[in-house]
Amino acid sequence: MNSIIMTNIVRFVLLVLLQVLVLQYVRIGEGYWRSFHFLIYPLFIFLLPLRTPKGLVILLGFVVGLTVDFFYDSLGIHAAASTFTAFIRASVIRWLSPKGGYNINFSPTRARMGLAWFIRYTSILLFIHLFFYFSVEFFTYAYWAEILKHSISSFLASGLIILVQQTIFGRLD
Repeated sequence: MNSIIMTNIVRFVLLVLLQVLVLQYVRIGEGYWRSFHFLIYPLFIFLLPLRTPKGLVILLGFVVGLTVDFFYDSLGIHAAASTFTAFIRASVIRWLSPKGGYNINFSPTRARMGLAWFIRYTSILLFIHLFFYFSVEFFTYAYWAEILKHSISSFLASGLIILVQQTIFGRLD
């Protein structure tokens, strides 16, 4: 089997297992701190190779979200957010395109794209993912302050974990 496919299968399994077996149960305090959610499974979508067809990215986004939904018992919220993130991924990649273009054979990792580019790329996609996720979860914009609070706090928590993951394991891709 192609090593790129195998790498992404392993990444899918490890990120979903980490999400549903560990991060799902991480609770930080009470009150305001309850708004910190650690969602790192979108990293699977972020790190798909650049040459992956958009339709396949959307399908894989739906599958990773549905898998997480199964363990969270959350009725498609993760699937909706992951599918939307997968849909806009190509636009974000085009928007952040460097002058020389991309080597489409690689995944957009921190090691290959550089720290500054990777932070911009993941920040945009992660915040959009989280904002969409919490918008669907609250199901009304009457709670816009709660949606924003949860999105920002979860963005900081999840973004930190993603950066640590890429620092430690990013060279393995």
